[in-house]
Amino acid sequence: MAEKKYDASSIKILEGLEAVRKRPGMYIGSTDKRGLHHLVWEIVDNAIDEVINGYGDHIKITLNKDMSITVSDNGRGVPIGMHESGKSTPEVIYTILHAGGKFEEGNYKVSGGLHGVGGSVVNALSKKMDVIIYREGKISNIRFNDGGNVESPLKTIGESKKTGTTVTFLPDYTIFKNCNFSYTTICERMQESAFLLPSLTIDVIDDLDKREAHFHYDKGITNFVEYINENKTTLNKVLHFTGLKNTIEVDIALQYTDSYNENIISFVNNVKTGDGGTHEVGFKTGITKAFNDYAKEYNLIKTKDGSFDGSDVREGLTAIINLKIPENLLQFEGQTKGKLGTPEARNVTETITYDNLKFFLEENKEVALNIIEKAQKSKLAREAARKAREAARNGKGKNSREKVISEKLARATGKDYAKNELFLVEGDSAGGSAKLFRNRETQAILPLRGKVLNCEKASTAEINANAELKLIEYAIGAGLGQEFDYRESNYGKVIIMTDADVDGSHIQILLITFFYRFMRPLIEEGMLYIATPPLYSIETSHGKEYIATDEELESAKKKIKGTPKIQRFKGLGEMNADELYETTMDPANRRLMRVSITDAALAEKRIHVLMGDQVEPRKEWINENVDFTLEDDFRK
Repeated sequence: MAEKKYDASSIKILEGLEAVRKRPGMYIGSTDKRGLHHLVWEIVDNAIDEVINGYGDHIKITLNKDMSITVSDNGRGVPIGMHESGKSTPEVIYTILHAGGKFEEGNYKVSGGLHGVGGSVVNALSKKMDVIIYREGKISNIRFNDGGNVESPLKTIGESKKTGTTVTFLPDYTIFKNCNFSYTTICERMQESAFLLPSLTIDVIDDLDKREAHFHYDKGITNFVEYINENKTTLNKVLHFTGLKNTIEVDIALQYTDSYNENIISFVNNVKTGDGGTHEVGFKTGITKAFNDYAKEYNLIKTKDGSFDGSDVREGLTAIINLKIPENLLQFEGQTKGKLGTPEARNVTETITYDNLKFFLEENKEVALNIIEKAQKSKLAREAARKAREAARNGKGKNSREKVISEKLARATGKDYAKNELFLVEGDSAGGSAKLFRNRETQAILPLRGKVLNCEKASTAEINANAELKLIEYAIGAGLGQEFDYRESNYGKVIIMTDADVDGSHIQILLITFFYRFMRPLIEEGMLYIATPPLYSIETSHGKEYIATDEELESAKKKIKGTPKIQRFKGLGEMNADELYETTMDPANRRLMRVSITDAALAEKRIHVLMGDQVEPRKEWINENVDFTLEDDFRK
């Protein structure tokens, strides 16, 4: 079939752009830093769609000194003819919601920007937008201001043989308050895109801080898996396979490590599907079936012992799943495209995974036996842990759940679990103070003694044998590992409350590692927080004020006449019970930092560096990066 022409007649208008500024969260998720960067992703995704479909191989992103950002590509360039509506095509694309080439069959074989709202929504939420188009031997330009008003209509400003589009936009910072672009965040996202598209080169330039990064990976997602597992002990070389079925292209790379955790990251048309979807379900089903069939065929698992569970064969697995799905089959759940809903993707991914993995196991017997031995150990540990939990829940023996938590946990009396908060407090002294002045209806206190177990390489059995972590598991009440269900949690917020020093930060990291490895949905659902106690109190004749940072202290001293009484808190235990509640626990005054995962691959690497076998990298990172005087971005 001949390729369909991509010009002004390709652009279909579906509806206007009226509500974007009024309700931006409906289109970009939020108006915080995540929403601000979503604007960048919308423009970049359009450039990447050109690359996916074979047009262009280079993208350049520049963070400008005036807080604007520029995205340039060498694709075909936005069509520049007049649209049937009477407006120029670029004006239609950047001012009309749901206007784009992706709605006309034949323009794009596959596309991540399915909804076609990218350019127009970014324009609606920008103070200024400038678009330069290289196409048909011309250089064309159109400019907008104040949320999509045409400042300068499309006009020819020069001649050029090259093709592509350059979009510069300045976000409306009255909408995105207290936000700015993060060079690191953009680099992380662009590195992922370069992994997924071996033909693509991406440059990120920061004109403000004079730094730059360049990304290109010849081996694609094989390099991606190697990057994630860089410092881990691996059990096999990266297995990379591809397949095409029912017009869906599947690209998968996987490798096993000696860890106890699985790390599966999935994409569709270069869009990360952080909430999974049908392709992940198909992959998991295929891999479980392949190992069970192989183990039974060679009598490695007895019939009476049952089959491997999915979690058994995924223990220690790192996998990248990347699908290309044609527009007519593509279904995402929600505008932010976090979960794939395409039913056909499940069977296609399952079949391709099963066939390739089964062949790999047959051809690599030693590797197969090593992985199956690891799965068998996981199966035994899982069954033992299940029996231990059942015994604890049934109140049998000295380790029954009620006996363990009743001795340490000060419960919340309220039954609205979504409103309840669990404070994990460093030390019995601070725990005792917290219990005195808490809100007994909604706030529960669990004191912890010393530093908990490093869970980076811990098994579920080791977690169950650790008194402090078992206490946390029982208190939260939502299970552990693969069985964890955040909807069963006894608390809507779990808050880590430690001293404002290096030891306190180490305890935080140990606890975050535990939650990341064994209760990860708690983080993904935004339920894990860190309390930020003040560093100082400053007392004058007019009263007492609490100071969070050294900078705030210096500012306060300049405003006060006379000699104030200044106290530096070395730990939570030094505060009076009422001070601890007022400054760190009271929802009306406290500052909480929400723990979140913005990049799964980077989180995996950072957790491993921080909590791996080598101590020095951990100490170095804590000393260089942990600063309790940083202003948090979540204020209750």
